[in-house]
Amino acid sequence: MQASATLTRTGALTNLTSHSYSKHQARSRRSITGNGARRSNIRCDTVGVASENRQQLLTTVKNGNDSLEICRVLNGMWQTSGGWGRIDRDDAVEAMLKYADAGLSTFDMADHYDKKVCVVKNGKDSLEICRVINGMWQTGGGWGKIDRGNAVDAMLSYADAGFTSFDMADIYGPAEDLYGLFINRVRRERPPELLEKVKGLTKWVPPPVKMTSSYVRQNIDISRKRMDVASLDMLQFHWWDYSNNGYLDALKHLTDLKEEGKIKTVALTNFDTERLQIILENGIPIVSNQVQHSLVDMRPQKRMAELCQLTGVKLITYGTVMGGLLSEKFLDTNLSIPFAGPPLNTPSLQKYKRMVDAWGGWSLFQALLKTLNKVAFKHGVSIPTVAVKYILDQPTVAGSMVGVRLGLSEHIKDTTAIFSLTLDEEDVKSIQEVISKGKDLMRVIGDCGDEYRRA
Repeated sequence: MQASATLTRTGALTNLTSHSYSKHQARSRRSITGNGARRSNIRCDTVGVASENRQQLLTTVKNGNDSLEICRVLNGMWQTSGGWGRIDRDDAVEAMLKYADAGLSTFDMADHYDKKVCVVKNGKDSLEICRVINGMWQTGGGWGKIDRGNAVDAMLSYADAGFTSFDMADIYGPAEDLYGLFINRVRRERPPELLEKVKGLTKWVPPPVKMTSSYVRQNIDISRKRMDVASLDMLQFHWWDYSNNGYLDALKHLTDLKEEGKIKTVALTNFDTERLQIILENGIPIVSNQVQHSLVDMRPQKRMAELCQLTGVKLITYGTVMGGLLSEKFLDTNLSIPFAGPPLNTPSLQKYKRMVDAWGGWSLFQALLKTLNKVAFKHGVSIPTVAVKYILDQPTVAGSMVGVRLGLSEHIKDTTAIFSLTLDEEDVKSIQEVISKGKDLMRVIGDCGDEYRRA
């Protein structure tokens, strides 16, 4: 009887199975072949292994009376979680049998990998989301013409790669309609397991009119119909005018709809710290607040982060790569000279260039890009990967938005690299040294979301 152990990445025992092999099966086990190398007879079971080599192939992990013998080369199964290509279950199991037949009989896995997913919650309300969220503002116009068929194909590619959370809004042009087309294709063409992972995070951005129950219900029903779902995974609420406290009425009605099952979680977007506290004090179960947050805009790490740490509310960030400004494309460019650099030809590039100007100007921004480039080169990744990872490492941040130009470009490879990147102390110190030279945008602009409410 050959024991086959499965261990988590922390080394904790999660399962133990046994597999019995006949002598014929033992003789017919496949050996592992390297790239152009001679066939190897390395195996991690006792059958067919000379006793003098056994110590080299196996090891025992133990503590007191607890012990487990495992193969010293483990089959890591993180790659089944998305980002390495779509996994067919039957083919995957056949491959696992081949590894076991070859003597590599220890498999490493986890119930999920914390690096890639996060749960936002408040009381009994919770939602598991991917930590890198596909932002669909870019479908609203200004980034190039979107072909619906190509866009939905691209959404499927992101979902197949493990990036299963999509952020949109009622005001983002066809975004909710595209999600409805996409989710129907997932239902028809993908296994139920993927459908369970896909999450649609939408926003409601109403004018500051009287928030009656019927008005709120009517608008939420429109989003449910457009997205073709019975229940919205997350409804993120935005409010323009704090002098009108109708936002509390709206949120109470949204909470009622949540209790009816038409919304799974209630969240906010662009609310400041003071209003978030008032909302929570009114007993409204907010799970997250979506705010602008990047290496240039560190405002959420001021008052907002302190309140989030106390209450458990998480932050979802947007503008984290600043519409593409935080990338190699803008390194060593001088935008003060006409036509000397890439054009600022999208709404997001224009928006975040204004943030750069408010923060410290283009010269300081170039110093930041050069620092990020050194860190990126050190780890073999891109500047945007470093920029997103730094923000994701902030303790109150659940997920960061990366905009997707569906059918026009894709960044699956760079996004996947975020989850294998670890910024060390030297990296963090060098980045902090540069961003500390910028102006405090809390003083220049105000708290989170105040840029939308200034006179």
